[in-house]
Amino acid sequence: MEKQTEKKEYVIDATGQALGRVASEVAKVLRGKDTTTFVKHLAPKVTVKVINASRIDATQKKLKEKVYKHYTGHPGGLRETTLGRMIEKKGWAEPIKKAVYGMLPANRLRAVMMKNLIITE
Repeated sequence: MEKQTEKKEYVIDATGQALGRVASEVAKVLRGKDTTTFVKHLAPKVTVKVINASRIDATQKKLKEKVYKHYTGHPGGLRETTLGRMIEKKGWAEPIKKAVYGMLPANRLRAVMMKNLIITE
């Protein structure tokens, strides 16, 4: 098997696509599932750029009802925020990062793969 030495760059246009569709495509490329040299214990040398993130197709219902939760570590510390509120505070890049993060395997390679993700609005 040949070693992959050069770093490939992929550009994914998010215009008119749903959040999950974009995130699953990005996760597939970051994982290396689209290549013939896929091995599960190595992170491929790729960079994925998501362009036009602010043009993702999100309905008004989804902006109000999609809830993200996190726990602060303290009793009663379960915090919730909606997709619309997250976009107001942090921009469109944050929901895409969270979606891709959840689709990657929970091991040491996840942080390495996430470093290769670039999102522009």
